[in-house]
Amino acid sequence: MSSGKILWVDDEIQLLKPHMLFLEKKNYEVTPCTNGADAVESVSEEQFDIVFLDENMPGLSGLETLSQIKEKLPNLPVIMITKSEEEYIMEEAIGSKIADYLIKPVNPNQILLSLKKNLDTSRLVSEKTTSSYQQEFRKISLDLAMVNTYQDWIELYKKLIHWEIQLESIADPGMTEILESQKEEANSQFYKFIKNNYRDWFHGEDRPVLSHTLFKEVIVPQLENDPGTLLVVIDNLRYDQLRVLEPIINEYYKLKEEKSFFSILPSATQYARNAIFSGLMPLDMEKKFPQYWKNDTDEGGKNLYENEFLTEQIKRLGLDLNHEYYKITSLSQGRELASNLAKVKNNDLTVVVYNFVDMLSHSRTEMDMIKELASDDKAYRSLTLSWFKNSPLLEIIQNAQKMGLKLIITTDHGTINSVRPSKVVGDKNISSNLRYKTGKSLSYNEKEVYEVKDPKDIFLPALHISSSFIFAKEDYFFAYPNNYNHYVKYYKNTYQHGGISLEEMIIPCMTFEPK
Repeated sequence: MSSGKILWVDDEIQLLKPHMLFLEKKNYEVTPCTNGADAVESVSEEQFDIVFLDENMPGLSGLETLSQIKEKLPNLPVIMITKSEEEYIMEEAIGSKIADYLIKPVNPNQILLSLKKNLDTSRLVSEKTTSSYQQEFRKISLDLAMVNTYQDWIELYKKLIHWEIQLESIADPGMTEILESQKEEANSQFYKFIKNNYRDWFHGEDRPVLSHTLFKEVIVPQLENDPGTLLVVIDNLRYDQLRVLEPIINEYYKLKEEKSFFSILPSATQYARNAIFSGLMPLDMEKKFPQYWKNDTDEGGKNLYENEFLTEQIKRLGLDLNHEYYKITSLSQGRELASNLAKVKNNDLTVVVYNFVDMLSHSRTEMDMIKELASDDKAYRSLTLSWFKNSPLLEIIQNAQKMGLKLIITTDHGTINSVRPSKVVGDKNISSNLRYKTGKSLSYNEKEVYEVKDPKDIFLPALHISSSFIFAKEDYFFAYPNNYNHYVKYYKNTYQHGGISLEEMIIPCMTFEPK
């Protein structure tokens, strides 16, 4: 078994052959590379455990290569090797979160030692993070003025998440406030983009991967009959939450592919997750499978037939797949599946829907203790990470890795901390969700919503012939005029979903291979 895969980047790589042979005898796999551009391409196409990087190279310099690698794979350790002893280069590299820094000429034992340790870089990292974000702030501001495609929005949102998580580790509230203001501006612009483009996604060819096309376009191409695939759908998981879980998953799995897709509207479980499993928009679900589909005002559970929807989609796609479906809504169910995961070893596809994050976000609304534990996005990420470290889901993933199963992790939609109330009035049959409403005779502030007067335009079923949909923008939530102050106080600063925000609509699907 390999001790690890190393990408060694040096324009004089031929002179390092003895070092590479030494490491290969220590059971490391070493891939040579002669320039920065090829290195960036290599880490995009292949999984490495660590990178040795020469600082002084023609073309793309070592520091420029480091920056591009970290933008793509922030958790990939990089060891910088250089002839230079200038302090500013060392601080620049350390501040960019390298794993180690070595001065040429190095001997094999130095290299071996550097594989097993990290530098204490907290001060330099903090200084470099602040400095880098200050530079990036201007670029993000320019991007916000120029962004006009769904691909641009995906990249911009991932960049904002990257800096949000980076700034968590430094004691500079001023930087955090600046980032928050950029996120608010981004969500304001994103709402306008969705309002102008969402309908066209269903009436033209240029559209992102959406909930109902995810299985066909992203998941199916990853499926292999042997040894099988574990698909985990963690309900209500935001991009930033999965980002903080990723390092733990990386202990057992290597990231093979990351795809971003858009939740359909409403960005809510009964619509988005049913769309994933059925491969259909809600209007088509209602028409083709009335026995499975329930509208907002119908009695009973709204996601009771996900396995039936999935079975029908697999059949419709002409796939020969042996699959099983599990929904985990309690600790005992999670433990039972973790203990008995071996029984799925002959499946081509095993689907696990894990509802904990959804329960966490809703319980935050109901319980003061959870409100305090998840008072903001940083705390919400931390709480999610603490849960995951001690959850049966982690044990399920560990056991899947031992069985050699491929792992795909995704979600149905994200969630946003709802801060500003928006008054809405409707008849007694209006839907109850705080981020979207459907019904007839709706009265609302047009500046605070995306209104769809004919639901069929975006392939949603109508409760009545005169029913419409409205979706809250940015961080608004809907409140009724009756008992308004009590209602606003109760729901303000709670995590909700169903509306239009980067957090709710741009979501990840990550494919991993076992280490």
